[in-house]
Amino acid sequence: MSQNDWQASTPAPPYTAVIFTSQRTEVDDEGYAAMATEMNALAHSQPGFLGVESVRGTDRVGITVSYWSTPEHARAWKQITTHLGAQQLGRRRWYTAYQTRIATVERSYDMDSSPLA
Repeated sequence: MSQNDWQASTPAPPYTAVIFTSQRTEVDDEGYAAMATEMNALAHSQPGFLGVESVRGTDRVGITVSYWSTPEHARAWKQITTHLGAQQLGRRRWYTAYQTRIATVERSYDMDSSPLA
């Protein structure tokens, strides 16, 4: 699979995806950006981290998907003290709404490969 800068490099399935969909406030864009950079660096240093993909529209709605080797690795990420602090700050300051979904990726293909049945 060819990789782009916006695309996480993941192994053959199965692996775990944490899908975080959010609506941002208009408060403290600089603080939010700094925390996002810090959380990205922290995630990259965690066992089982495979990659991340993130987009945010002009309407301030965003989707971030982080990929983990196992569900246990994804759960461990949620419990890191620094990440817990960022979550609390996000609820108080940066998000008007959010939802997190956890999924198992069973198949993966791109435009240069055929989907599996």
